[in-house]
Amino acid sequence: MRITELLTRDTINLSITSKNKIHAIENLVDTLDSAGKLNDRHTFKEAILKREEQSTTGIGEGVAIPHAKTKAVKEASIAFGRSTEGVDYQSLDGQPAHLFFMIAAPEGANNTHLEALSRLSSILMNEEARAKLLKAPTKDAVLNIINSFDKEEEAEEQSMIGKNQFIVAVTACPTGIAHTYMAADALKAKAAELGIDIKVETNGSSGAKNVLTISEIENAVAVIVAADTSVQMNRFKGKHVIETAVAEGIRKPQELIERALKQDAPIYNCDQKQSEEKKEQRTGIYKHLMNGVSNMLPFVVGGGILIAISFMFGYNAFDPKDPSYHPIAEALMTIGGGNAFGLIVPILAAFIAMSIADRPGFAPGAVGGMMAASGGAGFLGGIIAGFLAGYLVVGLKKAFANLPRSLEGIKTILIYPLLGIALTGFAMLYVVNQPVGAINTAITEWLTGLGTGNAVVLGAVLGMMMAFDMGGPVNKAAYVFGTGLLASGVYEPMAAIMAAGMVPPLGIALATTLFKNKFTVQERDAGKTNYIMGFSFITEGAIPFAAADPIRVIPSVMAGAAVTGALSMMFEIGLRAPHGGIFVVWLVEGGWFMYLVSILAGAMISALFIGFLKKPVK
Repeated sequence: MRITELLTRDTINLSITSKNKIHAIENLVDTLDSAGKLNDRHTFKEAILKREEQSTTGIGEGVAIPHAKTKAVKEASIAFGRSTEGVDYQSLDGQPAHLFFMIAAPEGANNTHLEALSRLSSILMNEEARAKLLKAPTKDAVLNIINSFDKEEEAEEQSMIGKNQFIVAVTACPTGIAHTYMAADALKAKAAELGIDIKVETNGSSGAKNVLTISEIENAVAVIVAADTSVQMNRFKGKHVIETAVAEGIRKPQELIERALKQDAPIYNCDQKQSEEKKEQRTGIYKHLMNGVSNMLPFVVGGGILIAISFMFGYNAFDPKDPSYHPIAEALMTIGGGNAFGLIVPILAAFIAMSIADRPGFAPGAVGGMMAASGGAGFLGGIIAGFLAGYLVVGLKKAFANLPRSLEGIKTILIYPLLGIALTGFAMLYVVNQPVGAINTAITEWLTGLGTGNAVVLGAVLGMMMAFDMGGPVNKAAYVFGTGLLASGVYEPMAAIMAAGMVPPLGIALATTLFKNKFTVQERDAGKTNYIMGFSFITEGAIPFAAADPIRVIPSVMAGAAVTGALSMMFEIGLRAPHGGIFVVWLVEGGWFMYLVSILAGAMISALFIGFLKKPVK
């Protein structure tokens, strides 16, 4: 198949006027849609943007190849666009893009289509072709230029055994349409220029081509794997393997080849790699939990601040029976407390399940979270519901994996939601809600009834957790703990957590101001920005200082944060908004002045510890 059977006059736009990436993509999507090539314009655009999130398709040299393979495409096609002034496309080389080829491949694209699309990628590596396309006066001229360079190549299956020094490589990208072949062509072209023998296996949409043999791998100096998706790696055990992004294969072929010749790469050990993969799988639970928490936060932040604002009219002003009643206070409490806060647990569970099982997990997770919230299991029950729903749907996917292709569409619209919701609902109703509800109630009562001494200890522990890794897993664990208690009506731990999170950057800023001889000029300048970061609750501002001197800095900021957390709990200060910073100091319950004192006291203690422990800079 010729490329010009996919790229036609009605899919060419020679006057892209957009100045930014998103608008340029919209122009090209409109071109394909107007030509009748799409089933669903919106879904196709979403697929294009999702691909861009993985890595930019602006390959440099003024070229961008946005592409997607989706059922939203009616027939395989290519849209060509040209911008004279250039578009800021966030390209790999930082230069504006002038030539655009948007590739639209349907889910059922056959090998003939995919091979033509891959040849287009190869043509765009040719400098002469790009130059001619930039100057083409008409649509017909564009088609003639493409035709002149469109030559079907026979598969390269020659053996490399017996050659002097040679390299083997594998290229692969998520869609397997464009970057896979461009990286392969870039590596082969640069190897030919350098007089180096190379064989490149491409793992594209139409399957692996030019597959490496065992003998070729054994005789290779090293292996280059330029891929953004999984590649069969066990065959490379014992070889020097350079693993990099597919974009690096396009941008830096010479650097990769030179590194391979020098064997500047670790020897691949599949046993060690499998151990690392298992470790990554263990951290997957944390990833799923954080996906739920991050999507839940807008509800918590917005709802919490609305509740706090309602208290400005009086703590009971939302109650029509109270003498201080005000209708605005009631409205704010209804919106923030009754609705935004009411969605916290269902949203948490839904997005945990979605992280595990993709979209089919969303509905079972949301229903499970709603049942946890209404059944008294609360935040803890919502977490359980999310993981339960997610893994149940994963099990359903495996159970129905062998259904006939004709019934494929019925899975997502009937089987997964029906069985997923039912199984999750039964489990929550008869297994989870009652025991977890009892645990949740016990924790809430314990925290509510804490004496001053125990509350101070809890505040100190939470403060140290916030400062230990400054945005890492321990920090996030403290944050999730406080957020969960908000849903149960316990607000003091959240105030302590938010105050403690401000201490590391503020302590660093004060230290660089008070002990200038202990820091370099660059560190003192960076210290000034930590005032802003600290008052804005950006704990991560302290990370560069902690990384440069962890033995002195981390214990110092932990000490200050512990004092702040303890003081906040001792003063019985509560905070309904799960956010820190100077913006919410005025919204705390129990006295904003003492809350501010707690923060500044901890920051000063951290600064003094840092100043005394660090050695003067020569």
